Amino acid sequence: MPVVQLPVLRQPAATTPRRSRGASTGCRSGLKQLDLVSGLRGLLGGLLACTLLLLLLPAGLPPAAALDTAAGVGLQERALFQERVDYTLTNQSGQDFSGQDLASSSFAGVVGRQANFHGADLHGSILTQGAFADADFSGADLSDSLMDRGDFSGVDFRGAVLRGAIASGSSFAGANVTDADFSDALLDRSDQKQLCRSAEGTNPITGVDTRLSLDCG
Repeated sequence: MPVVQLPVLRQPAATTPRRSRGASTGCRSGLKQLDLVSGLRGLLGGLLACTLLLLLLPAGLPPAAALDTAAGVGLQERALFQERVDYTLTNQSGQDFSGQDLASSSFAGVVGRQANFHGADLHGSILTQGAFADADFSGADLSDSLMDRGDFSGVDFRGAVLRGAIASGSSFAGANVTDADFSDALLDRSDQKQLCRSAEGTNPITGVDTRLSLDCG
């Protein structure tokens, strides 16, 4: 029987589909539009988050107030903005501070001639280089205060408490220290000797003898 030769069927060669220029341009344009939409979505999300944050803040929260000292705000007004008033380098001559709570306040470099500090709380205050000639500190609490290099000539210290005060380099000429307590205070030797000449009495608050507190001997 003769061999029958079957015709060989050839598979057509694989061809890569060709993209038209119009289709490629359309895809690129679509991708750009997609990026734009994503960016807008991110922006809207950020704005929404900020809005929610503002809504969650406590209602009625007052804005921060800035104190304009250049506008001539007085010391009494400044006291509303800080715990203790700073009188540094001001003129307080003849002013009345009697009975006031002035603990830890600064009177450094103050001119306070004939000022009234009767019964005031000046614990831990700073009176360095102050000029307080003829001022009234009777019954005042000056414990642990800085009083160095100041002028306290003619000052009334009757019944005042000056325990632990640092008053080196200061002048106490003619000061009245009857019933005052100078325990552990730091004074120049010359001032200590001068005060001992007229020192007498007992402090009504601490019960300490004035001469003993000055180590008068």
